[in-house]
Amino acid sequence: MSKLPDFEGLAMFAKVAEERSFAAAARAMGVSVATVSRGVTRLEQRLGGRLFNRTSRRLALTDYGHTLAERASRIYAEAEEAEDFARETSSRPRGLVKLAAPLSFGARWVAPMLPEFFRRYPDIAVDLHLTDAQTDLIGGGFDAALRIAVLEDSSLVARLIAPVHRFLVASPGYIARYGRPKHPHDLEAHRCLSYANRAKRDVWRLTHRKTGEECPITPTGPLRGTSVEALLPTVLEGLAITELPEFIATQYFPNKQLEPILTNWRLPEGGLYFVTPTARARPAKVSALADFLIAGLTDARWSAEVAMGWKPPAQRSRKA
Repeated sequence: MSKLPDFEGLAMFAKVAEERSFAAAARAMGVSVATVSRGVTRLEQRLGGRLFNRTSRRLALTDYGHTLAERASRIYAEAEEAEDFARETSSRPRGLVKLAAPLSFGARWVAPMLPEFFRRYPDIAVDLHLTDAQTDLIGGGFDAALRIAVLEDSSLVARLIAPVHRFLVASPGYIARYGRPKHPHDLEAHRCLSYANRAKRDVWRLTHRKTGEECPITPTGPLRGTSVEALLPTVLEGLAITELPEFIATQYFPNKQLEPILTNWRLPEGGLYFVTPTARARPAKVSALADFLIAGLTDARWSAEVAMGWKPPAQRSRKA
């Protein structure tokens, strides 16, 4: 005999006891009379006692049935309440959402949006993990993540929010001291800072905007870091060149702390994505956060074009 209680049999017994009829119980539960009869008979055999006295015209609980009916009804009611609560939770935004986001982007653009989100959805809490390391959504128990990447094939479900350009940048002081690179090959003679947390070796793959010429460059310099914050001080001090996503770079272009170099060349364009383990049966709390973040980030206020009207030379010349 299975050690698992016969919840179905108990539920059918409770309904029959309440309705005083196998037929009425079957209608209430949306099953056949034969199914209810088999469920009750199976429960009686499991428990070793008769629950009902049955005749062709009358159905009555036995004394043994009376001792069990109240408890079975309570189990049935609690099961209904549990299902109602689960349905309400899945359809009404409430509960905890575990979200991963890139360190710099999350601190600069996601965290400031959350007060308004909490005003709209007071029953949702967010467990925000900021890291530039690639997070394992399924293994880490995450509900969702914001990712900025050239997204490879994945079993995850990703929705593109906005494209993200990348720039090679240097300070005016660096350019005055070491000169402005004219071609990617010139970077081999320069100090170039790179990221230490990429899955593959850090290579800058530049493509000329007009000719399509491709030029991969392996950056070499005195520092590798796991985040933009680790590289920025050295670059701002005029000691090196680095690659920055535009949501960081645009903060330093207007006041000329940094400026883009090799603007006739482009790095592979990535994107900002909202990523979830699956789109099937997504809880309302995750859908609410997804819709809120996507609506707030789609206009890409942090992009070079929106922030300062900057366009690469190829786009400017075509427009002219």
